This record gives sequence, C-alpha cells and structure tokens, in this order.
Amino acid sequence: MGNSKDDDRRRKGPPSEDVPRDNVSRVLHSSDVPATDVRANPEAVGRRHKPRTTVALTLGSGGARGYAHIGAIEILAERGYEIVAISGCSMGALIGGMYAAGKMQDYKDWVTGLGQFDVLKLLDVTFNSVGAIRGEKIFSVVREMLGETRIENLPVAYTAVATDLLAHKEIWFQEGPLDQAIRASVAIPSVVTPLVLNGRVLVDGALLNPLPIIPTISSQADMIVAVNLSGEDDRRRRIPDAAFAAAGESTDTDEWMDTIREKASRWFDWDALKSLAARKPDNGDSPEDRISRDVQKKEHQKQVEKKAADRKAHEDHETIDWDKLGIGKFDVMNLTIETMQSALVQYKIAGYPPDLLVNVPKNACRSYDYHKAPELIQLGRERMAAALDRFESSRSSSGLLAI
Repeated sequence: MGNSKDDDRRRKGPPSEDVPRDNVSRVLHSSDVPATDVRANPEAVGRRHKPRTTVALTLGSGGARGYAHIGAIEILAERGYEIVAISGCSMGALIGGMYAAGKMQDYKDWVTGLGQFDVLKLLDVTFNSVGAIRGEKIFSVVREMLGETRIENLPVAYTAVATDLLAHKEIWFQEGPLDQAIRASVAIPSVVTPLVLNGRVLVDGALLNPLPIIPTISSQADMIVAVNLSGEDDRRRRIPDAAFAAAGESTDTDEWMDTIREKASRWFDWDALKSLAARKPDNGDSPEDRISRDVQKKEHQKQVEKKAADRKAHEDHETIDWDKLGIGKFDVMNLTIETMQSALVQYKIAGYPPDLLVNVPKNACRSYDYHKAPELIQLGRERMAAALDRFESSRSSSGLLAI
C-alpha cells in the first residue's frame, strides 16, 4: 500500500514554474480558463478584426460655405472613417490642407472667433492691382499655422487645384510648400490677387474644376466622398445675415469704412465693399431672391397693362434697378461665378460619380459671409451625418437626390 501523499504528488505532476510557492498568485494561460468563462466586449472584438473604412475626400469650392467642410470632416472622424487622400480647390484646398497638416482645430478656433468687422479688417483691400483683396493678412495667419509644411511630407495624399490663366488649364499641387498651393487655389478672379509662380498666373481652381474628384481616384481608398458646396437651394437653411451693431450704436466701423470708401472711389467699385459690409440685415433674402421678385413684379405690371406692355415689349428692353434692390456689381459677378460652378459640378459628378455625395445648399449664405463659421460648421456636420446615415443603410447617396 503506497504513501497517500506520494500518490497525490504523482497524480498532480511536477509543480509548475508559474505557480509561486506561497500560492498567492499565478500566471493564467489561455488553457487555464474555460471558453465559457470568457466575456469579450463585442464592440472591441469588432474593432480588432474589422479594418477602418478608408476615404478619399474631395472638398469643393464655395467661399464661406467652405467652413462646412470642417463639420463634414469632424463627422467622418467621429464615425471611424480614415481619410487617406484629400483633393480640393479654393476653400476646399484650404480646409483640406489644414486637416492634412493636423492644424484644422487651430484654424477652427480662429475662424469661429471672427466677427463681421474682424473679417473686414483682414481683407487687406488694394486698389492698384488685378484683385480687390491682397489677402496677405489672412495668409500670414495661415502661414504661421502651417509653418514650413510641404505637401510631400503630409501623412495623407493631398492635391490642391488651381487654374493657369495663361495656359487655360488646371494645375495640380502635389508637392512643394503647402501654404503656397493653398494661396494659388483660393485666388478668386477679380477679388483676390493672383499668384505668379514659375511664369504662371494662378487663380482659383474652381474656374475649371470646382469639385476635383479625379485626383482621388488613384488613392485606392474604400470609398470616394465628395462635398459639393453648390447644392440646390434650400430655403430652410438660409443663415440670417448679421449687422455690425444695433441701430444707432456708434462703432469704429463707420470711420474705417469711410476711409476705405474714399480710397476705393478712384479704382474699385464701392459696391464690392458695400456688399461685404452691408449694415442692414437683408432678412435672409439673397440677391437671386431680390432679382426674382423684381422681375415677377414687372411681369405682373405687364399683365395689368397688357396693351401698353405689348407695345413696350417691341420698343424697349427690360431693365433692373440694381441700386433700388441693394444689389451691387460684386453680387452680380459672384452670382455669375456660382452659376458657372454649378454647371461644372454637374459635369464632374456625371463623369466621375463619387460613392458618397454630400450637398451643401449654395444659398446657405453668401460666398463672402466669412463671419458665419459656427453656423456653417454645424451645417456641414448635419449634412455629412445625414448622408452617412443614408449610405450606411442603403449603400446609396449619390446622384441628383443626394443629401
């Protein structure tokens, strides 16, 4: 009959190296824990085994509406999408460049603190060149944020699109100083002075390609997302205009504007500055609204006086009293550019349809309402969230009816 203690030791086998002599603690191996006892977090498991969806992002032009790009990018990041390529022109190039350089939050903090008078002081108006605004004050801030960042050193593929006025073609910036590429892409004709670089006269890329989707195609991302700032009008989303101050309140604005007006009278159409700095709220009416109402009013008058109107139609041409409507030449020029861009965008989308199209209505604000950053950023968040909801549920959010 054997020793019971020896039998017990033989049955248990040699002591494990992982079991300490004091039996207080030991290392657990996977074989030590039954599978039924494992309580894994399903979401954590999903994140480990499911790679993030990669996105090639196209950011369109549209002046101040470009702030909506900030909100759109924020939603993509919050939903877990990974942006691996960005292309853009004008404000799209600026916001995309800030994001690629890791400076978007700094830029957002700056622009959301700008009031209407702050924007006017930054315009850096000039009266002796081919643009009304030099933009040096604004771009000095941009350069300070970006530093010596070069496009080829960015963590994502980046393309800024400009237009060569002499060669009549697009120019893609995919290397070189980032701030220089952005400066070329945002030079709106007749508004911001062009950038002369290596024998080229460079202006806003939106002149030929307001939604540059093609540069993102070679990125091999899981999906191409395009944010179009020339969407169809949405009267519900018109962001009200703000006055500088309450009626009768005295500010430094009057003196500053009087000085600018005096200098501008010899060269620059005062309508431009008047449009940028209108003191009276326009009750949400865009120049298009005011023109449409005036035309409809004239049509009504013609119907009331049919006989006289019939004779007048053969003798005279219809005219619009622009001053009475409070519409300057700058407004008309801006409306002309936006009409051109809207048509070009449709061609670009038809030729290279993105997987996800996000439309920001072009009447959300005026192109030069740069003091409305908070509202426009929120609009961008709402539009991107709605588009992603639709895409994730039905895998369809492109086409004319896209969000």
